[in-house]
Amino acid sequence: MKVLVTGAAGFIGSHLAKRLAQENYSVTGVDNINDYYDVDLKYGRLSSIGFERNAVDAAGENKCIHSSVFPGLCFARTDLHDTEHTASLFREGAFDIIVHLAAQAGVRYSLTNPHCYISANIQGFLNVLEAARAYPPRHLVYASSSSVYGLNTKIPFSENDDISRPASLYAATKRSNELMAHTYSHLYQIPATGLRFFTAYGPWGRPDMSPFIFTDAIVKGKTINVFNNGNMKRDFTFIDDIVEGIIRVMRRIPDGDGVVPAAIYNIGAGKAVELMDFIHTLEDALGKKARIQYAPMQPGDVCVTWADCSALRRDTGFCPQTTLSDGIQQFVAWYKYYYL
Repeated sequence: MKVLVTGAAGFIGSHLAKRLAQENYSVTGVDNINDYYDVDLKYGRLSSIGFERNAVDAAGENKCIHSSVFPGLCFARTDLHDTEHTASLFREGAFDIIVHLAAQAGVRYSLTNPHCYISANIQGFLNVLEAARAYPPRHLVYASSSSVYGLNTKIPFSENDDISRPASLYAATKRSNELMAHTYSHLYQIPATGLRFFTAYGPWGRPDMSPFIFTDAIVKGKTINVFNNGNMKRDFTFIDDIVEGIIRVMRRIPDGDGVVPAAIYNIGAGKAVELMDFIHTLEDALGKKARIQYAPMQPGDVCVTWADCSALRRDTGFCPQTTLSDGIQQFVAWYKYYYL
């Protein structure tokens, strides 16, 4: 089975590409390797799955190179804003499954760089949908976000909850992706499933997210800003559970009861962890206390995220199992290996 993974140099994408290659799927990964955060980390992820930086750079744009580790895995540096090439990628690849993870991430960054989100998350996704319309896959799986729940105060968050009040432009673009995918499913009968990820963390994690920011600051003896005076909860979800959830859903092609072949699932640990408990777990793993400065709530942020994973469990038989303590231990071990 042939799978396209967009955002393959990203946190989730690189882990997914590796897991699929290990399971002998034929996998093509693409990524534009932009500089939203440290590109060395992105190249490091690619290197871990068999694509050395010099080989990626030498290949240039839109040329696939093969992994030195996994025979069935290849990668191309590709920008999905290129409408023509995106279409040719789908045509030549004849993919059975598309897993679209490429996006401009980050809630706070969307406050200062809004145009990036429209370009990447709206225009980029439109190009993917149009390519899927021209060269239909068996299943289109795409990344949404827990951010779509916005100002919703009902917890835990269920896929059936009201999501009409986004708290950031990032959240609005992800909700737009869900609406766009549903429309294409309705009009062109493209089976599409959106995944609302909840605070993914683990080895190779993004440096703009709290697990990395807190760990890096504690190790270096720097002060960490704890927003809303610490009165926050997050559904921290370990990367292996995220990947397992994607694969379970990937294999379950929605039929929409013969109407619209579209579905949405939460993928989260199913637990709301107090932010201060998370910090204490990090301190225990690092053997070092954090220097904390409490700060007010930031614009675009929300107090609580908490996934109701009953639909995922019902339809795939899976619900994340990794404990916070075990996940943090693995993340800290990777951080020390890679940075210290």
